[in-house]
Amino acid sequence: MTAPQHTHGVEELCESGSRIYAEALKQRYVERPAAAAAPCLIDLGLLHPDPDHMDRLLPTSPSRALHTVLRDIETEIHTRRSREVRIAETLERFIALDSPDPAESAPGIVVLEGLPRINTAINRANNDCRTEALCVQPGPRSEYELRTALPRGLLLRERGAHMRTLYQRASLHSPGLRDYLEQMGDAIEIRSLDDIPERLIIFDRSVAFIPASADRTTALELRHPALIEYLATVFERFWRQGIPLHEPAPPVPARAGISERQYAVARLLSEGHPDEAVAKRLGISVRTCRTHIAHLSTVLGTTNRVQLGVRIAQSGMLE
Repeated sequence: MTAPQHTHGVEELCESGSRIYAEALKQRYVERPAAAAAPCLIDLGLLHPDPDHMDRLLPTSPSRALHTVLRDIETEIHTRRSREVRIAETLERFIALDSPDPAESAPGIVVLEGLPRINTAINRANNDCRTEALCVQPGPRSEYELRTALPRGLLLRERGAHMRTLYQRASLHSPGLRDYLEQMGDAIEIRSLDDIPERLIIFDRSVAFIPASADRTTALELRHPALIEYLATVFERFWRQGIPLHEPAPPVPARAGISERQYAVARLLSEGHPDEAVAKRLGISVRTCRTHIAHLSTVLGTTNRVQLGVRIAQSGMLE
């Protein structure tokens, strides 16, 4: 059985950790099995092994723990300030060589290559956000993406900023996403559509991020006011069409055995998209997409894709 993972700091000590640490202080020790529910206590240095009884853990004095934590923070601050000095010394040598173009004094587009640089830029903009973040999240989000996004979202919630996010309807059933939304609480508002545009993040309507490559390892950081306004307008139009998280999807026109998802597949097929593009737009697998296409062919009585496209258009099912 996998031990529980606790990755918080002393300032966010969990309920089980607080209870076990208090018990250990009262009786001067705690048995190892009793402390298994809070491995964070050992990681944070609040419990340590008893050299005379290895099946016991001894509590660290709160005053000593406080001194240790504050000393570590001071060391971290000193390290960061030393890095600031080194960065300044390195870049100041090149200032005299720089001859800025007046047209580039306030660039509106920055190309970000590589996930580390993209995440750093998004984190910086997230830290500066004070009012609202607008997001479009096509396709299912991985556990890694949700773990990366959660600290950003919690920081916005703590600051009182509000998030509005558009998801593809197919991705709302992810357990990881449900856990993320539960921790975010009312700081985030969700709506969904079957077909939404590519990924987009806008902070305070002053900076936006969009992908610049199919694998999303290159992104654009946009600060041009006209571009930001255009993207925000696009978001708002999709938002008005979106279905709030806890509301059922509107009923689709009655036609024998065709589901809402299959109507969405039919619409994209009628626009000439191949199976792979339809699947990506709807956040489903290609195999699932082809299952829906086969069902549409059966219902509409067609034997090939050309007939299916014509029959969809003739049937009036998309009107």
